[in-house]
Amino acid sequence: MYQRILIATDGSELSEKAVQSGLELARLARSAVIALKVVPHYPRSYFDGGSVIEPSEIKRVEEHWNKEAQTLVEGVKARGLSEGLSVMALIVKSDLIAEAIIEAAKKHQCDLIVMASHGRKGIKRMLLGSETQHVLTHSHIPVLVLR
Repeated sequence: MYQRILIATDGSELSEKAVQSGLELARLARSAVIALKVVPHYPRSYFDGGSVIEPSEIKRVEEHWNKEAQTLVEGVKARGLSEGLSVMALIVKSDLIAEAIIEAAKKHQCDLIVMASHGRKGIKRMLLGSETQHVLTHSHIPVLVLR
């Protein structure tokens, strides 16, 4: 069935549902798992949505985000290992979240991507975009979306 499943997580409650379902599916299919968290870069200019901030503060914030991401994917890894799964924890730094998910799935030869959709509608969807929609539209690898 599936040899390698990429589970993308952002640490949200909804994303937790995708993690749980992805691990259950991996256990049933006897698949290896890649637990992925994409960490964006801190906005560095006014045009990126940030203000003028000291480089040391930017570094501190990015280190904090990286530690949170590491804790998150290591938690998924520990849960998978406790269920007898082979799990790799992966953090990717990119501002292009959907592209990073697709690229990681290709690079690690995954045959399924599992992720959540926050189900935003209307103006929120237009303003915030939809990483899940982008993955669904551009991935040649099957995508399982949970809501």
